[in-house]
Amino acid sequence: MTTYTYNSPATDVSGWFARTEAWLDDKGKPAWIAALVVSMIVFWPVGLMLLAYMIWRNKLSCPSGRVARRQQMRPMNGSSGNSAFDAYRDETLRRLEEEQQNFEAFLERLRAARDKAEFDQFMDERARKADADAAEDTDGDAQDDRGPARAN
Repeated sequence: MTTYTYNSPATDVSGWFARTEAWLDDKGKPAWIAALVVSMIVFWPVGLMLLAYMIWRNKLSCPSGRVARRQQMRPMNGSSGNSAFDAYRDETLRRLEEEQQNFEAFLERLRAARDKAEFDQFMDERARKADADAAEDTDGDAQDDRGPARAN
């Protein structure tokens, strides 16, 4: 007696849902978004379920290749390999830092001048008010010394 087993062809995806997901994955993010929009238009509860599934399965994020490339970018202070460009970039950065320091110093002087002007104005108003109060006190004291006015 011989044993013979029939092996069905290997399929990596089974079921209509898995096949649809694989097809959408092959087409990329725009296909997922189009499917979401169509499902929202046709029957919105299905659209909400698809949106929840996309969020749960992280279908709307960047592919790992793009993220990896973004993380591998060289820092701005590294050498580009072109010495003329590196010299130009370094000179430009130095000049920009100097301009920033000069501008910050200008703003500090401007703030100090504004604060001094406000303080001087406050002191002048205070002195005027003190002079006015002193003049009133002097006039009030002079009337009190004369006594009540007599009517004849």
